[in-house]
Amino acid sequence: MRRPPAQPNPPSPPPSPPFDAPAARRLRTALSMGPEHVAYGMRASYGLPHVTPDLVIAWERGTTAPTGSELIALAGVLWCSPGELIGRPRTLREHRISHGLAPDDVARAVGLELLAYLSMEENEEWRGTDRQSSALAELLDLSLPDFITVTGRDRKLAESLCSAVTTRWQAYVRPVAKLVPLDRRLLEVALQELHRQYQGQMVATLSWGGGSSGAGDTGQDFLDRIVEHFWTTLQSNTGQNT
Repeated sequence: MRRPPAQPNPPSPPPSPPFDAPAARRLRTALSMGPEHVAYGMRASYGLPHVTPDLVIAWERGTTAPTGSELIALAGVLWCSPGELIGRPRTLREHRISHGLAPDDVARAVGLELLAYLSMEENEEWRGTDRQSSALAELLDLSLPDFITVTGRDRKLAESLCSAVTTRWQAYVRPVAKLVPLDRRLLEVALQELHRQYQGQMVATLSWGGGSSGAGDTGQDFLDRIVEHFWTTLQSNTGQNT
């Protein structure tokens, strides 16, 4: 007896955006609304019949999180922007949702086919041109650190920075400059300062009698957070947010 052909597995739903549960409860309370009012508004105005007061309470307790469409509807009912209900966005999808934009809004604004954009968003791998990248940064109001993260350059940046602080920083000005569109002099100062910080920590740990193991732990912790240290150093050198 011939077996029926195997059915393909249904695609996994996209992950929920990071949800700020305390903010949702605070906004609802400020409007003197109960969970039942929020649930009714989402059902009546946004066509989400499955939303119940218990589900709203679960969101506010952090036991579950709304999907992207639920979050946008919730923001509408609470008279706020989706960004006010999202923790710090990191991925392209999270930044888009925080601005209340649909995928086709972004694709059209940056000059991409919708399917191409959706593929980049799903795989978290931005492959747009320089012009499209600039349009994306403007549309989503991305800071430079967010832009580097969203376009998938964090890993390469971390690798270059780790090499810069552990060897000769001068050799990595150009690789970092290819990833971070900033004045070369600013990057030189930042890399020199990071190199000084890292080497100083290693020397200090050894002089305190920590031995090679203690120095290794301290150095590895610095390297694990190297991108964070890089942005902090740039900010302190420029006196403004990057």
